[in-house]
Amino acid sequence: MTCTVPHKRGLWSALLFLALPVTVAAAEPIRIQQLQRCGDLLQAQTQTFCLRVKGLQAGEWQARLNGERLAQQHLGSSGETLQLQLDTDGKRSGPLVLEQQGRQSNPVWLSLGTSHVVAATEDEVAENMDGLTSYVDLVSVVIEEEYDGLEQAERLAEKYGARVVGMIPPLNTYQLRLAAKNLDERDATVLRLGGEVSVDAVVIEESGAEDGIEADTASAPPADNEEWASNRFLDAINFYQRRLQQESGVETHPIRIGIIERDVDFDAPDFSDYTGADCRADSRRLCLYAPDADQPDGHGSTVSGILAAAWDKGGNSGFLRGLDDVGPGFDVIVGRDSDAGITANIAASVNMVEDGVRVLNWSWGIHRVGAIDVNGDPIDSLVRSGIAMSGYEELLEEFFLWLREEHPNVVVVNSAGNGSSFSGRDEYRLPSSFVTDQLFVVGGHQRSEKDVPVDDAAYAVKRKASNIDMRVDITAAACVRASTAKADEEGEVHCGTSYATPLVTGLLAAMLSINPELEPDQLRMLLRRSAMTIGEEYDFEPTEGDDLTAPILPSERANDLNNPDVGHSARLDMYKALDLTVQSLDRVR
Repeated sequence: MTCTVPHKRGLWSALLFLALPVTVAAAEPIRIQQLQRCGDLLQAQTQTFCLRVKGLQAGEWQARLNGERLAQQHLGSSGETLQLQLDTDGKRSGPLVLEQQGRQSNPVWLSLGTSHVVAATEDEVAENMDGLTSYVDLVSVVIEEEYDGLEQAERLAEKYGARVVGMIPPLNTYQLRLAAKNLDERDATVLRLGGEVSVDAVVIEESGAEDGIEADTASAPPADNEEWASNRFLDAINFYQRRLQQESGVETHPIRIGIIERDVDFDAPDFSDYTGADCRADSRRLCLYAPDADQPDGHGSTVSGILAAAWDKGGNSGFLRGLDDVGPGFDVIVGRDSDAGITANIAASVNMVEDGVRVLNWSWGIHRVGAIDVNGDPIDSLVRSGIAMSGYEELLEEFFLWLREEHPNVVVVNSAGNGSSFSGRDEYRLPSSFVTDQLFVVGGHQRSEKDVPVDDAAYAVKRKASNIDMRVDITAAACVRASTAKADEEGEVHCGTSYATPLVTGLLAAMLSINPELEPDQLRMLLRRSAMTIGEEYDFEPTEGDDLTAPILPSERANDLNNPDVGHSARLDMYKALDLTVQSLDRVR
């Protein structure tokens, strides 16, 4: 069926196709579980979105984008698939909410950005020689910057019998669907594409987003340990609330945070009060936008909960949520472009940045096949082949070059990884090995068994699985309780650098809300200057598996060569970092 968009001046134009289940329990909430671009991804003026929705009943319903009701039509179909077609002229990205009979769905962020890629289906992947699942007929080409990317992609598609099906225009990257029927045919075409003068790199995708969780299999610390105390979590919240209330001269500013994860469980008590159409009616509260998850203890819910979970519900407790009474109104956007692996992560990141995200949380990463840990054993978690890693490296390089040129004040916070390996070597791990002021790399620690003050270096110890070395900027608590299905229950303890990362993400967002003029290198300096210590002093010598972060330098301790912190690794101090941020407002720039 050919669909057209009705035109009406001054109103949203939308065409909605909805598949309704035959029977749905009256009390079942409306949940948007997936939102992705579909149809012609190269079309920027009229964009089509596919949603997977549960809980809608037969009868009238409405959709709102940025609080505005969409003009719509209902057409019958089957299943739980909904399509939304929008004329983007004069429109902006924002939260999408569905409503029916007084019920409202979870809000999801609908981006009108143009960066989207297609994920392969089960029939479009095959196992390669390394035993990894690899896309057979979908590749992306990074076009040299002096060429018109779309024009070159279309030329290459015609030459090789392919089609252009996706794109990341700011990175001059375009996705092709090849005529290849197996990996041998794909590799032959990739080799020829790589020889084209206009092609900088060819990106092949290995494994799906479903396998994107890097496991920390070491045992969790005792359940009664207050892991976040090692980073002065509550002290930081108390400081923000009391200091900013008392000092009327400190004006806070709204900050938007992007989290590259799949979904969040809005039925969990930690997130249930985020449903509805008008979160921003309260200018000071945190707003969370995400697809809905089926379970409360998934990776996305746990990572997002460290920033946004409600307090006193029994599960997680969000740092930024704790600032609601005095905060500027943080926006937390959770999502991925599609299930097309690393390329989709980058596409989603580009859209988020163009939609105003200032801090990106990347609790993900990959190792090269053959990478070894600090004990010399091979890593078997989230590995990719050499050819895939080479393509990812080029794509990530383009992303950070684009950030530096177009969005120099955006920062990316990345987990160091849980392979007990080296985070800063590009032959071992991406993206943490990139050296740029805009990338912060976070390692993980846990509470030690020693009864010492919180500022003692022995208060916390390196998490055994955490990746290490000089590229790690700072370490944070790696263990957190997951959200639960019922209120007042204790969630299971999850550990990994994935969960240390959002502590730093939330802190950077809070710092920027106090002083939005801070640049990435200044943020890093404040983090490192405020840091407590962890581990022994190593006098800047290679230390095998014991040096968790880059050692604290004299310049980070007022040029005091005799400061006892010098030479130690850096442990996050959320309270002192906020204090130094307030002090930075008085400095002459």
